[in-house]
Amino acid sequence: MFLGEYNHSIDDKGRLAVPIKFRADLSKGAVITRGLDGSLFLFPLEEWGKLAERLAGLPLGRANSRAFARLMLAGAMDVSLDKQGRIVIPEYLRIYAGMDRQIVVAGLYNRLELWDKAKWEIYKTTTEGEAAGIAEQLGELGL
Repeated sequence: MFLGEYNHSIDDKGRLAVPIKFRADLSKGAVITRGLDGSLFLFPLEEWGKLAERLAGLPLGRANSRAFARLMLAGAMDVSLDKQGRIVIPEYLRIYAGMDRQIVVAGLYNRLELWDKAKWEIYKTTTEGEAAGIAEQLGELGL
């Protein structure tokens, strides 16, 4: 299970050191892809397989289904940890997420989200300000 928020940086070659506590879960392989809200998603291989299967099963006749599957699947890239526990974030994904040097790695149960630090701070501040309304809406869903 991935939990927590960690500050890291990307080097000149696009490498990101994965927080030590997450390395074992990613040691069998991982997939990085376009995320939502300006982030990137990093999934352990097993979790990615579950998601990819669900995406492949979306109805082709629906434009939103096709668009979301394209966003996630066409943007995906296999990554593996090097001996120092780093992954290489492909340039097209760094551009997509507007990543500079400073990155936030956020643990979200079955995946990690990678954010440009400045974008994360804006997103987090905005979301924290809307927390009561979000909680109310989730309450209507039984959460």
